[in-house]
Amino acid sequence: MSDPRKTERWRRLRRELYRRDRAANAPCWICHQPIDYRARAGTPDSWEPDHVRDVARFPQLAFDPANIMPAHCSCNRSRGDRDLVPMGQSSRSW
Repeated sequence: MSDPRKTERWRRLRRELYRRDRAANAPCWICHQPIDYRARAGTPDSWEPDHVRDVARFPQLAFDPANIMPAHCSCNRSRGDRDLVPMGQSSRSW
């Protein structure tokens, strides 16, 4: 299967997610800091849609808005395809 993020469907969804996140002034789901929604795409503090479950392992979730969270470009790219334990949750059962 080719990368679904190279499709027109993805480009439309990406625009919708940007509008959703900007309207909510949503912070980065990784570091919880504000996102500069006016920043040029690709700059460290700019908005980027981040797949919580990566597309390579979970292609069925590629277009699921519940699997796509707002992130800083730098946070998203630093995380890569690693799973993230969100802050505030225990890393294991005690």
